[in-house]
Amino acid sequence: MAFVLNMSILGLKKKQPKTFKVKVITMDAEMEFSCEVKWKGKDLFDLVCRTVGLRETWFFGLRYTVKDTYAWLKQEKRVLDQEVPKDSPIMFHFLAKFFPEKVEEELVQEITQHLFFLQVKKQILDEEIFCSPEASVLLASYAVQAKYGDYDPNFHKPGFLAQDELLPKRVLMQYQMTADMWEEKITAWYAEHRGIARDEAEMEYLKIAQDLEMYGVSYFHITQNKRDTDLLLGVDAQGLHIYSPNNKLNPSKSFPWSGIRNISYSEKEFTIKPLDKKKDVFKFYSSQLRVNKLILQLCIGNHDLFMRRRKVDSIEVQQMKAQAKEEKARKKMERQILAREKQMREEAERAKEEMERRLFQLQDEARLANEALLRSEETADLLAEKAQIAEEEAKLLAHKAAEAEQERQRLEVTAMKTKEEKRLMEQKMREAEQLAVKLVEQSERRLKEADHLKQDLTEAKDAERRAKQKLLEITKTTYPVSKNINPVPVSHHPSVYSLYSASRLDFKDSDMKRLSMEIERERLEYMEKSKHLQDQLKELKTEIESLKLEEQQQQQQTALIIKHKCLNRFIKSD
Repeated sequence: MAFVLNMSILGLKKKQPKTFKVKVITMDAEMEFSCEVKWKGKDLFDLVCRTVGLRETWFFGLRYTVKDTYAWLKQEKRVLDQEVPKDSPIMFHFLAKFFPEKVEEELVQEITQHLFFLQVKKQILDEEIFCSPEASVLLASYAVQAKYGDYDPNFHKPGFLAQDELLPKRVLMQYQMTADMWEEKITAWYAEHRGIARDEAEMEYLKIAQDLEMYGVSYFHITQNKRDTDLLLGVDAQGLHIYSPNNKLNPSKSFPWSGIRNISYSEKEFTIKPLDKKKDVFKFYSSQLRVNKLILQLCIGNHDLFMRRRKVDSIEVQQMKAQAKEEKARKKMERQILAREKQMREEAERAKEEMERRLFQLQDEARLANEALLRSEETADLLAEKAQIAEEEAKLLAHKAAEAEQERQRLEVTAMKTKEEKRLMEQKMREAEQLAVKLVEQSERRLKEADHLKQDLTEAKDAERRAKQKLLEITKTTYPVSKNINPVPVSHHPSVYSLYSASRLDFKDSDMKRLSMEIERERLEYMEKSKHLQDQLKELKTEIESLKLEEQQQQQQTALIIKHKCLNRFIKSD
């Protein structure tokens, strides 16, 4: 019964775990480890350093969060015996705990430089370290050089920095500038860093950053004795500094490590004893015991490094520096070889591009030459066809020229005939005009003669009428008519002679009428002839005008023939 009870009691006991999980976050990676319960802080720290490949371990530590502050893992105590979080896995941050005075001389390994670069860059972007806008832009250009390498305008197009955080928000808000304008300023500096390797760019970044007032300073809130005024205590690689709460850049009082004889604290009171005994001892107070321990820990570590820098390097450090120097020389030679190879490759690429361009150019020239050859062949065929056509046209033109020459000669003969006919027609017209003038003169003369004849006829009729009247008067008065009287012979009586004379006058009157009628008929015939002559004159004028027109047309045709002959001669000469 007792045996069964003992077994049940053993089963109820919980088994203690032999390991615990840890998560370590560096500036560029996260790592998880399974640690033994008995491990001290040094065991975990050495494991992280081996994993990272870090040999300059004295600058770094494992930091964890405790309530509203932070603490550094102590290497001489077990991990689980310290005030670490009870979470699983336990969270630690692998960070630089102490900062060098001169980064170029003290940071030997490239991994050490890289971790410092990442941490200082984050502190500047988080505004834990104050940086002016000009220095921020310059630092950002070195950060871009470390990340992207040499600037290449063909590859680094505008906007390639859009996703990168390079400047503090305070700087971005201080000026009314767009992201593109900031990128343009950073790129202008970035382009001047051509040829600088990544580790060199990171070192240049740290060399500029180490001159900033807040670089490597850890700040703590303190109060001064008696007056109980709020102050800030700054601990860095060069000593202790006292600041006013609203000014972290310029300390009101400084205590360099070389001038401090002793630092002690009792609960919440700190005492700084200067090396010069004539100077007053400075005392201040801190409200939290945990913070006091952290201040003392940082003071001891920074003072030890301060003294170590002023001693001869240890064998390990000398070996590290020698190896780093050899590594830098090797990398420099590799970079030079790489640069030469890159230059040769770029030259080969340029030569290849030039040859390709030349090839394309020659291909284009060959294509154009072929096209020109085809065009020239087509042109030659066309010219041969045109030459054949021109030859046929020349023959045709020669034939036409011969015909035109014959036509010209014929036209010249015709023109001569036409001129002769024209001359004859003009002569006929002149003769017709002269004849018309004569006829008009004769007509006028005949009219005058007719007028004279009419006048004579009128006078004769008046004389006849008067004679008849006188004869009647004589007959009625002298010889009255009687039935018983015998007729007297006409030939013997004077009155009978008078009657005979009257009959002769009557006969003369009839002749006169006939004469006037003939004259009238001749006048009408003359008028008809004159009209006929005028019509002939009009026809002659019309014929003369038509001859003139024909002569002008012949002259134009002759000019065209001459022009064709000149053209034919020009074509033959070509």
